[in-house]
Amino acid sequence: MTATRGIIPRIAELHDDMRRWRRDIHAHPELGFEENRTSDLVAEKLSAFGCDVTRGIGRTGVVGTLRVGNSPRSIGLRADMDALPIQEENTFDHRSIADGKMHACGHDGHTAMLLGAARYLAETRAFDGQVHFIFQPAEEGIGGALAMIEDGLFEKFPCDAIFGMHNRPGMPIGRFAVRAGPMMAGGAFFDVDILGVGAHGARPESSVDPVVVAAQMVTAMQSIVSRNVRPVDGCVVSVTQIHAGDAYNVIPQRARLSGTVRAFSRDVLALVERRIGEIATGIAAAMGAKASVDYRLIFAPTVNHADEAEYAASICNAIVGADKVERNPPLVMASEDFSFMLEKVRGCYINVGNGDGEGACQVHNPAYDFNDAALPYGASFFAHLVETRLAAEPMRD
Repeated sequence: MTATRGIIPRIAELHDDMRRWRRDIHAHPELGFEENRTSDLVAEKLSAFGCDVTRGIGRTGVVGTLRVGNSPRSIGLRADMDALPIQEENTFDHRSIADGKMHACGHDGHTAMLLGAARYLAETRAFDGQVHFIFQPAEEGIGGALAMIEDGLFEKFPCDAIFGMHNRPGMPIGRFAVRAGPMMAGGAFFDVDILGVGAHGARPESSVDPVVVAAQMVTAMQSIVSRNVRPVDGCVVSVTQIHAGDAYNVIPQRARLSGTVRAFSRDVLALVERRIGEIATGIAAAMGAKASVDYRLIFAPTVNHADEAEYAASICNAIVGADKVERNPPLVMASEDFSFMLEKVRGCYINVGNGDGEGACQVHNPAYDFNDAALPYGASFFAHLVETRLAAEPMRD
């Protein structure tokens, strides 16, 4: 690979523009499937750059397409746009103006990086093929990737490969992390509804107490990971909510357990689903109650394809040097719905450093802010990826 080490000079010149776009998006956060202002900004910029723009893919999703030459090769680059329902505690000038909403995961930075890459590639046009700039809504657990896929994303915008990126707080600016195979866990939510027989709190013998049933279920569910999942397969089963009753002296009629499951393969997620169902219905029946289970897969496991991971790593090496590219980062129990796109198209999801200095904090925190110093690194990754993956073939005599 022959790309010059370092960020692309023209992208360095666009740093102020990317910072301005990013801070504008940060100040105007929108929750999943409500990204109307953000989509307007993205579509306006892409159109001004010279891209063909398609809106309404996945409700508020936007796709910009740039075609150069006659090659049928194509590549997809994806950024997410939605914010979180968190009250921001920062006091800087670009803090959120929307009460109870903030960009606490860096999607504002991801969007700005991809816009910067789109502008550069539209100016230079130093490739042969098609690039689809995919701006996805509703990544935060409400189905934005699936909505785009179900709207025909890859039928309308075929991609030979697709790539995405997320910032990583705690990793220094100017570093990347790339991992082949499983990278982030898939995630499911579950609710167990228990129907017992309510009674006076002083007469438990006349009840079928759903609170006691629920307590037995919580204890039994802790055996799933320790006794049903192979020790080498990472898995988490967490009961995070118990709801029952409204009075001190009333044994309630109903109770509900809710929680989440995380694992790195669909097989393990399916195993846990089966065991939760068996435990819930079995314990309920044994104690004279009834139980129903609603188990919902929210995120598939994020699994990078080996060849695309190697290619992405080579791009990162060319930008910052191999010594600043972590090739075997720890598995992450958090989830990412880019995973559903990776199940449809070969590709890779990487991390870019968001800084490790004083004051840096993790995502989903009311004090979080994307580090603008990361913008040219992410944009350069996307741009180098396109220029090398879709390099023009040499002329032949």
